[in-house]
Amino acid sequence: MYFVYVLRCEDDSLYVGITTDVVRRFKEHTSCSGLGAKYTRSHKPVCIEAVWSTDNRSGASKLEFFLKKLSRKSKDEVIADPEILIKKYSDQFQDLNFAYEKDKLKSFQKST
Repeated sequence: MYFVYVLRCEDDSLYVGITTDVVRRFKEHTSCSGLGAKYTRSHKPVCIEAVWSTDNRSGASKLEFFLKKLSRKSKDEVIADPEILIKKYSDQFQDLNFAYEKDKLKSFQKST
């Protein structure tokens, strides 16, 4: 299983990424180990805002690419109401199987 996640950074910017382990990846982004993304080395993440699961890397990459292309306003809308991906953008995801991980998000936030 792959996850697509949105991080909020100290400067209120948003970062979108994919991983198989959200907690491990968040720790990599926030540590000084150099394992985090280049963007998060200069924009320190402070919290996980949203997480979706997909069956495979291909689906995760498609969802990640779609989210990265959204405007900041649209990203904020998706964070506020994750189901908006289905409501507003369903034509973009006809062949993509993904789910918002509301319960896992709470556990991820407690683990970080």
